[in-house]
Amino acid sequence: MRFWDRLFDMLGFGNRPAPFELLETETGMPHFFGDLRRARQSAKKEDKRKVPDRIAACEKLARGDFRSDINPDLILRRFILGGRVNALCVYMTGMVNERIVNDFVLHDAMHAVLPEKTPDMLAYALENIFAVGDAVAEADWDKVRESVLCGKCAVFLDGAAQAAVLDVRGYEHRGVDVAQNEKVVRGPQEGFSENLRTNITLLRRLIRTEDFVCQLRNAGAQNNIKTAIAYRESIANQTLLAEVKKRLAAIDTDAMLCIGTMEQITERRKISLFPQVLSTERPDRAAAYIMQGYIVVLLEGSPFVNIMPTTLFALMSSAEDDYMRAPQGTLVRFVRFLGAFVSLILPGYFIALALHHQGLLSSEALNTIIYSRRMVYSSIGAEMVFLLLVFQLIREAGLRVPGSIGQAIGIIGGLVLGQAAIAANMASAVLLTIVALSGLGNFCIPDYQLQISTSYLRLLFVIAAWLGGLLALTVALLIIIGYTATVKSYGVPFLTPFSPKTFAKGPLIRRGVIKQHHRATDYTNTVQGK
Repeated sequence: MRFWDRLFDMLGFGNRPAPFELLETETGMPHFFGDLRRARQSAKKEDKRKVPDRIAACEKLARGDFRSDINPDLILRRFILGGRVNALCVYMTGMVNERIVNDFVLHDAMHAVLPEKTPDMLAYALENIFAVGDAVAEADWDKVRESVLCGKCAVFLDGAAQAAVLDVRGYEHRGVDVAQNEKVVRGPQEGFSENLRTNITLLRRLIRTEDFVCQLRNAGAQNNIKTAIAYRESIANQTLLAEVKKRLAAIDTDAMLCIGTMEQITERRKISLFPQVLSTERPDRAAAYIMQGYIVVLLEGSPFVNIMPTTLFALMSSAEDDYMRAPQGTLVRFVRFLGAFVSLILPGYFIALALHHQGLLSSEALNTIIYSRRMVYSSIGAEMVFLLLVFQLIREAGLRVPGSIGQAIGIIGGLVLGQAAIAANMASAVLLTIVALSGLGNFCIPDYQLQISTSYLRLLFVIAAWLGGLLALTVALLIIIGYTATVKSYGVPFLTPFSPKTFAKGPLIRRGVIKQHHRATDYTNTVQGK
């Protein structure tokens, strides 16, 4: 009995009903793996090196750590500060703005007039010589090394056991451009870029409140890439914030290059069909969620940001919904949800009627189906599965080839393959129409990850209807609804605000009239919502 009790507890059948709240409140890490990681962290702390007080030793460390023998990007520039103190400037060419280094670091330092007695030369140089906005003294060699790799400049003075770390970054990056995947007719056209500072600035331009916080931290990867946590401190749920920080702090991987990788590492259900965060490339959409108490995570090098928590209705919403008037917005939302429903149910429903419930079809419809399949040699279920896979193949090919060619492949591939399949008696015109309608409905879903999830579910419903008709289709639909009700995104149920019933800013399917409001949604139990 102990085995079955453990199995039931693992599957969640033994859980008692609990009120709606954020449940992920555990702190710390599991003992075994947590002890191993803490041991590695303590070993790293013991290996910390201090900045030498002689520039010869500093140069030797820099040449060894940055492999100057084979790395031509490293610049080691010796000079004399004020004609009296030997100094060394270290930076990576291409990562810094060399005009700033030449004019405001080297030039000012060489022509500086030093006082006769200066107890702390480095502090004096930071306060009176280096004309750089972000300039700090750092005694930890590892932090100095990380700053140089991030594009900053380190200046070492003979006799000082610290380095002056100057922010002179000026590497090339893509500027603010139009959002590629979330285009709107009305509304802002700006999209996030790959530069973290630029993305934070885009958010600060839209959120001009004193409680807007953007915390920078290491992403937990060996490539020392930075991530940022953006939120409104006065209304964000502190339990949710602590959970996000805990999951990000648990990252310990070799490389972190994309926000999608971070999403997969930090999510609880690794093989869930539904995304557990909302990914967007629009600053206005991210700012709107921050104003409602959500948490936004940004990553250096990624033009997308993650918004958590998320719900099914957030994934089905578009940035343009609030920019249109109520009648137009209601129509667009209704068509979107109708398209998603048709995409999911129509193929399976048609298979169920054609194979198991012919009596529900009119004689004309039945004759049309029979006539269209008179020369098709495969079963109708296998034909439907084949056409759905062909549709995914055409879609994937259209995404992977360059721009205009991809559009041509989608159109020509659909027409040519469809006509060829009918001529070769591999598919019927009726099923080809059903698959085309299902594909159009799938494209109505705004979120790309949810589109892929819908493809899995559509295939599942087709197989269920193929085997058991409408009864099996209904059972499969109820199972998926039950599974969806168990999914949580950072403690928030996926079907909120309908299950459980909570306060919403406005109607979710019917757009409704936008009114002035001074209260955030209580999906995340915000401070204002309590």
